[in-house]
Amino acid sequence: MIRESVAVNGITRRTHIEIADILRDRIRTGQLKVGDRLSTQADLAQEFGVERGAVRQALRILHNDGLLVNVTKGSPPRIAEPRPSGREPQSTMVTLAPMLAEAFSVPHVSVDVICLTSETLMVALSAPLQRIHAGEIRPESISLRVLLPSRKIQLAFPAPLEGWGQDHDQDNQVRQHWLALRNSQVTVVKHNLLALRDAYGISVDVTFRVVPFTPPMKLYVLNGTEALVGYYLVAEHEEPKDGGALELHDVRGVDSILLPFDSRSSQRDAAFVEQSAKWFDSLWETISRELSLA
Repeated sequence: MIRESVAVNGITRRTHIEIADILRDRIRTGQLKVGDRLSTQADLAQEFGVERGAVRQALRILHNDGLLVNVTKGSPPRIAEPRPSGREPQSTMVTLAPMLAEAFSVPHVSVDVICLTSETLMVALSAPLQRIHAGEIRPESISLRVLLPSRKIQLAFPAPLEGWGQDHDQDNQVRQHWLALRNSQVTVVKHNLLALRDAYGISVDVTFRVVPFTPPMKLYVLNGTEALVGYYLVAEHEEPKDGGALELHDVRGVDSILLPFDSRSSQRDAAFVEQSAKWFDSLWETISRELSLA
């Protein structure tokens, strides 16, 4: 996220957003501890070389973020007790559904995803869909963009336990097994979201495209303000198949730990979310191709 400072008489002055970020970092690094009082608005204005109005705006931002209490015209505010954020790293199945439900509560929803299949996304979407059907939330528009591996490439995983090229029949079974899962999940996600258009008049745009590589991790960018990253851990795995079992090197995306980043929490997180969105856009606009279920 780009911060702009205002220059007055050749002197660069901090904006209220920059002041809020600096104070937020002091809180998060322990320079300011729970219960501590901030300096007076006059002292902060002098420290940052701004008018008191800019300080008041910065304090309101921190108060809205739950970092300050007693933000009044009287005594300086205190550092608040940390509230449960629900943003600690947890498994995908624990984390993704509630965060998608929250992301769908805004008027214009945008979700960008890169992953191996759409299994976790398909399951997690049930949370916001239930809230929409119950009338609890009603977005005006929903945009979902998903990048998946192309069926034309040799996947890094899933892969036969002995490696590709050792057994043509097994190679084909592994590829067809993955492709069937990918295509069925894409179909379900599309159907469930497009049904909202017919039922409630919500503008829905769902697009799947493919990239010529196996993603080593999954990424979710929610409304351009949050990013969730989970790394795929490859292990030996058996997949039931026609009365037998396919022995694979594969991943369980549902068990991946999602690392959350919120652009509203710190400059570091804001930079990560911004770069994640740019990385996704660069793939989408250059080397991705239309997905074919054939």
